[in-house]
Amino acid sequence: MMERIDWSKRFELSTLIKETKMEKTMLKVITVAACLMLSAVVANGAEDKVALEGAKVGQWTMDYAAALAEAKKSELPVLLNFTGSDWCGWCKIMDKNVFSKKEWQEYAAKNMMLVTLDFPKDKSIVPEKYVSRNDKLSLEFGVEGYPTYIVLDYDGQTRLGQLGAGREKTAGSFIDELRSALKTSQNSLKAYAIAHPDKIEAFKATIQALKSNKKALDDWIQTRPSVNPENKTKYANFLEDIKTSEEALSKF
Repeated sequence: MMERIDWSKRFELSTLIKETKMEKTMLKVITVAACLMLSAVVANGAEDKVALEGAKVGQWTMDYAAALAEAKKSELPVLLNFTGSDWCGWCKIMDKNVFSKKEWQEYAAKNMMLVTLDFPKDKSIVPEKYVSRNDKLSLEFGVEGYPTYIVLDYDGQTRLGQLGAGREKTAGSFIDELRSALKTSQNSLKAYAIAHPDKIEAFKATIQALKSNKKALDDWIQTRPSVNPENKTKYANFLEDIKTSEEALSKF
């Protein structure tokens, strides 16, 4: 016997096949779109990655030597970022709240050389040739915790300041801290001498007083003084002298 054709079922099957084909087409479209979006994300991520070789203004690099060379050439200050990129909570907060922001990136692109000195748990992040160098620089700059931000003048020798992390810090507030540190830079001296030739000697004297007060504190800390009431008073006096010098400098 011939099997009778149930046209209603044939129609339902035909409809189901059409719907299935449409779903497959839509799935392909969605998949392609997702791939394009992922490509964009990867591309943007690549732009944000720390360079391993060479140095460009406003871009993070692990190449300390190249950054110092470019700093001298461009006469731009250097920001050293001592970090633990894959484990340090405060480092990640600063990356999110400060360094990922457009305001910071636009400022850095015109004003700073940026160096990442990383101490990660994942040893594959930092090339082997930089590991011992990072350790040496950490000791040289007296780094005791992460993150630590050291500001150098464009000569790569003169230390202008040291900044730290903070949950409340923003790109704007961090830039303000940098500008304050950069007041003692060679470029600031040159600019002030041109704008205020009659006050340049007083400006230099104020800068020197600030440097002397900071050095006095650093030298005292190097002696590893014991914690007692007398030394607590000394420490408070050192801080007061530095604050007074900073206030004097802010008036110029």
